[in-house]
Amino acid sequence: MSPKPLIAPLIHYKGRGATTHLPGRFEIDQRDSFDDGWSPDDIEAPPLHTEVFSEQAKSILTYNTSPDLPFNVSLNPYRGCEHGCIYCFARPTHSYLGLSPGLDFESRLYAKVNAPQLLERELAKPSYQPQPIALGINTDAYQPIERKLCITRRVLEVLHTCAHPVGLITKSSLIERDLDLLAPMAERQQATVTISMTTLDATLARILEPRAAAPERRLRTVQRLAAAGIPVAVSIAPVIPFITEPELERVLAACASAGATSANYVVLRLPWEVAPLFRQWLATHFPDRAQRVMNRVQEMRDGKDYRAEFGQRMQGEGLWANLLQQRFANAVRRLGLKRCQYEPLDSSSFMRPVLKPIRQGATAQLTLFDNE
Repeated sequence: MSPKPLIAPLIHYKGRGATTHLPGRFEIDQRDSFDDGWSPDDIEAPPLHTEVFSEQAKSILTYNTSPDLPFNVSLNPYRGCEHGCIYCFARPTHSYLGLSPGLDFESRLYAKVNAPQLLERELAKPSYQPQPIALGINTDAYQPIERKLCITRRVLEVLHTCAHPVGLITKSSLIERDLDLLAPMAERQQATVTISMTTLDATLARILEPRAAAPERRLRTVQRLAAAGIPVAVSIAPVIPFITEPELERVLAACASAGATSANYVVLRLPWEVAPLFRQWLATHFPDRAQRVMNRVQEMRDGKDYRAEFGQRMQGEGLWANLLQQRFANAVRRLGLKRCQYEPLDSSSFMRPVLKPIRQGATAQLTLFDNE
């Protein structure tokens, strides 16, 4: 009997979260790599450049009725996210584009260049009823390409002009650029911001969410937003057993000291292709505790990597999930934090915009090269 081929060692691409171009679940062909003995042990991954494609979206607002989400309407200016967070629940959406939820998700991005015009058209409809829009829920609205493209900035300008409430969630310090819009909106109770935090360990953050702002930088963003009068919540997400979970109380304390007024948390979610991608990441960076982490994840998910039921998917079930809930409750009570994500926002001052024609933008591929 011939020996079974060895699985090829996973490669860590500098500045990237995923380790492979894992095929999406709709692909006909599925491939497994293996070590044929010809590759040197010290192989170095080539640089993986970011490609950005402009997209003319057909619609821009997404509606949901999920009982465990604090918003009903969301807007996402981008598909894919360069932050490269290995745990991102939005990774499977790249499968619908025929792309990998792995490295493609963080290196082949789509910018909805007509988002501000579509939003303006939507708000101008006589039938539109204003309610808070959650901005940047699937993928971060302030990911690095926003610095050049400014789509999120232009969306905020529309909302600011129309006195329309908005809630943002980000792990990027780039949001400070838009304080001139957010501060007056917050003064009118029309804006709130949630900063996503996972760890205070910069070394861990560098491999967990490689192109997001460093933890210390995010804390300074909390300070600056709070100093500008903007209500700031923190989302401790995800809580990963034996990886970020031991830091829960310290992360909450640091955020409270920086000026956050409320907090929530989400236990690690592994839908669809996120599960094998996360397992690959564990095998690459934490082989000594990989099985232990997954055992605890499955303990909270009735023996599975993930369960999608409302009320269960965010915090899990079982003894460990209950203990985590108690730890969180005790910490926020001790720190004087509220247990909510969004402050109440005011829709009463909404001013319907004058409808303008949508200007057709270029559809050519845009390419950003980063040499990391």
